[in-house]
Amino acid sequence: MGRVIAIVNQKGGVGKTTTTVNLAAYLAEAGKRVLVIDIDPQGNASSGFGFDTKILNQGLYEVLLEPQTTVQQVVKAHSDNLHLLPSTSDLAGAAIDLVGQHNREFRLRENLREVVDLYDFILIDNPPSLGLLTINGLVAANEILIPVQCEYYALEGLGQLLSTIDLIRDNLQPELKVLGAVLTMHDSRNKLSQAVFEEIYRHFPHKIFRSVIPRNVKLAEAPSFGKTIKDYDHGSPGARAYRRLSQEIIIS
Repeated sequence: MGRVIAIVNQKGGVGKTTTTVNLAAYLAEAGKRVLVIDIDPQGNASSGFGFDTKILNQGLYEVLLEPQTTVQQVVKAHSDNLHLLPSTSDLAGAAIDLVGQHNREFRLRENLREVVDLYDFILIDNPPSLGLLTINGLVAANEILIPVQCEYYALEGLGQLLSTIDLIRDNLQPELKVLGAVLTMHDSRNKLSQAVFEEIYRHFPHKIFRSVIPRNVKLAEAPSFGKTIKDYDHGSPGARAYRRLSQEIIIS
């Protein structure tokens, strides 16, 4: 059975999608079969792989809310061993449409049963909130990766996220565990960034990955070309960091 990892942090702009897309690319490069699930209505992971969410006629919305639509019908291939379950504009209404549904928190988990053995890794890119879509992402997962930005307010809200994870573990998904945190947007020249880095190490009660993602122009540019950093600039500091992170994840 493949490992299902939710990439989550309710703070926006911390590098969730950047981490999802580029981690997936390097896991695939390492020969792993990877599925990325874009559960964020903004669809940034989908566009980061070069798919135009405005013209896709099916995506995660249909999988969650139309019983006749299967994951395999909707999955798009980015490469031979890297696939995407995309977001579309309809997904923005999914949280409301799910409210009256039976087993609404388990919709994604139930639909993944048919494909979980086809992949080594399933990465779920969650929206920057703790709403019903994110809950579906967490319940479907067995591991959680938390990107934490190296900035002053990095720890703000982290306690709330960990409490939510505890609630989901106690009530919905007892096998859920925190894989660890990955530090993003780190600037070694910035004293504040270094101070936050040390603070997170002191206070975060779970594993911190040794691979630290630097603040890197190439990482920011790549999505506008619909490319992962591996395909856009494989020699950049950001690319090297995500390659190292993928190796840590594989052996963790």
